[in-house]
Amino acid sequence: MIRPAFLRVDSLIALPEKNFEVKITTSKGVFYVKLYPEDSPLTVQNFIHLARRNFYNNLIFHRVIADFVVQGGDPSGTGWGGAGYEIPSEDLLPFERGTLGIATSGFDTGSCQFFICQSEQPHLRGSYTAFGKVVKGMEIVDNMQIDDLILNVEIQNN
Repeated sequence: MIRPAFLRVDSLIALPEKNFEVKITTSKGVFYVKLYPEDSPLTVQNFIHLARRNFYNNLIFHRVIADFVVQGGDPSGTGWGGAGYEIPSEDLLPFERGTLGIATSGFDTGSCQFFICQSEQPHLRGSYTAFGKVVKGMEIVDNMQIDDLILNVEIQNN
């Protein structure tokens, strides 16, 4: 059965463009992510929806584990917050260095928190949705620390 919250996400935005790049400006610098709308359309739609509404502006990276992941996007800053709805898990792509994934508390519980892998994490495949990859500025991600800020997330169509 599909949860009502899932139905709200289906109609967030249309994705006529196939090439989305995201400019993420942080207190440490700027990095760029290419999104995967063909593999993870609902997750990409959700991320774009939140970014275009400035949801991520001035939120912190609340979880940083060296050589594993950098995680942010939680409005509470605790790791327990969400956007008020959940999205279903999607195509389960591999998690390589630089992969952008949606954080969850279990299958089909994605919302707004995202993480970036600092190294290959094969054990994450099958449990989380990958929906993009850092294409420029991975050194910024590598230097993140807890409480560093997400200043702005800008969606750019190529």
